[in-house]
Amino acid sequence: MIQSMTGYGKHVVQLPGKKITVEVKSLNSKNLDINARVPQTYRERELEFRNHISRVLQRGKVDFSLYVELTGDQSTAEVNEAVVRKYMEQLRGIAPGEEVKLLEMALRLPEALKTEREELDPEEFRAVDAALEEALQHLQAFREEEGRSLLEEFNLRLGAITRALEEVERLDQQRLAAVRQRLEKAVADLREQVDANRFEQELIYYLEKYDITEEKVRLTKHLDHFRQSLEAPESNGKKLGFISQEMGREINTMGSKANDADMQRVVVQMKDDLEKIKEQILNVL
Repeated sequence: MIQSMTGYGKHVVQLPGKKITVEVKSLNSKNLDINARVPQTYRERELEFRNHISRVLQRGKVDFSLYVELTGDQSTAEVNEAVVRKYMEQLRGIAPGEEVKLLEMALRLPEALKTEREELDPEEFRAVDAALEEALQHLQAFREEEGRSLLEEFNLRLGAITRALEEVERLDQQRLAAVRQRLEKAVADLREQVDANRFEQELIYYLEKYDITEEKVRLTKHLDHFRQSLEAPESNGKKLGFISQEMGREINTMGSKANDADMQRVVVQMKDDLEKIKEQILNVL
């Protein structure tokens, strides 16, 4: 079953004194490209988070975000009193003012707060990793839902191309008869005696030149192959892209051989439906 590369997953875990939120978003990309935003405390485990994501998601531009909100009395930040007093002294020398105002200004300046490095507890890491797994599962469900929408769109366009191919088949019989009539009329207008055998040879040459039987057969096979690939257990957008390229070659060749206005209009419609298929393939995993 096909899946979209577009997805979103989120999971929140409540720990003692902390609320941790994990978000994972993915968009189209030829390969797997992970952008991680995690607090400093979790930097040492970033590679493990990336490996976890790569095991679940095969392709896509992935944004992984980890947010930590302190909900208790825990805090690793303390006022750097010596630095703050120094700032206030310098500010007072520049422009005297109220002590409270000077303090507010000093606290906004660099190194006014000192933070002790917090060690990541193994239990906390396991809880966050489990939250990441939950978020990834939500994202996978999102991708599958989007994949069902893509499947409906593909079937709609494939049906349109199939019906157009049937119309091409009907027009093809009339077209070849018209080509023969035009050649016979052209010879008659010359008012010259033409060798019958030579005329038949030339006629066969032109009919073969305009013949699109092979293109119709190959396009039918490509359409069947595309449908089978849509129903395959694994999503494979690259394979669908290759098949659509082959479909385009057959449709373009039919158009170049058509030599018939009605058939050209049908071929143009086939090209339009195929382009819409190609646009959506870019979203397929």
